[in-house]
Amino acid sequence: MKTDQKETPAGHYAWINGIRMYYEIYGNVTGIPLVLVHGGGSTIPSNWELLLPFFMNQYRVIAMELQAHGRTGDRDAPESFRQDADDVHALLKLLQVPQAHIAGFSDGACTAMEIAIRYPEIVHKIVLISGNYKRSGMVPGFFEGLEAATFDDMPAPLKTAYLDVNPDPEGLLNMFQKDRAKRLMFQDVPEALLNGIKAPALLMVGDQDVITVPHTVEMWQQIPGARLAILPGNHGSFIGEIFTREAGSSMPAMAANIISNFLNQD
Repeated sequence: MKTDQKETPAGHYAWINGIRMYYEIYGNVTGIPLVLVHGGGSTIPSNWELLLPFFMNQYRVIAMELQAHGRTGDRDAPESFRQDADDVHALLKLLQVPQAHIAGFSDGACTAMEIAIRYPEIVHKIVLISGNYKRSGMVPGFFEGLEAATFDDMPAPLKTAYLDVNPDPEGLLNMFQKDRAKRLMFQDVPEALLNGIKAPALLMVGDQDVITVPHTVEMWQQIPGARLAILPGNHGSFIGEIFTREAGSSMPAMAANIISNFLNQD
């Protein structure tokens, strides 16, 4: 681990399932906390920087960097959505959080879905932003493109965001390789498991996302009582994710209000 990693006043470390995990906590608001789970190749700021100001005055917000991402260490094992779910669950147990809202973007949405399936007792509500449950839910050619992708193809804003918090080029390359392998190994989630999700769910997707709108609608139909929001934008632009962020856009504020309205409903 580099000693010159950039931390914030809200930042902390904890040993979670054999890795040193970095996490941040914002706000002293009582009630159900909000847990933010970033997407592949991301850090807390690259994924959540524009949404955090909307949430931190309403909730106690807990955001972490997952295995091999940003300031969190790695283990001698592949990344997986199940392992990420186990790590988030272990962190919440350590923090003595019995129940939380879980919001995840992209890979983080797949992790949030795994948490709702594997640890339903800790989930009050879930927000799945640009997530999928079938390989066929991605736009045509996605997996073929990922199979051929090299480190040079990783978006420059994501590289810069990683190095901004952890100036370790070897760690950055390792994250790319492990994220790529995790996505390529993605397996369909049985519909029976989605049917069994009890937590109220909100599904969000962009109308030009890498997750197709028909797939998101199908996923919405599989989760009992789920709500659906289709917003103008591509993968991450409507939440202000750094790679697709649109300067001056009002969409992140709109997305934050949609999420807050869903979470605050009885």
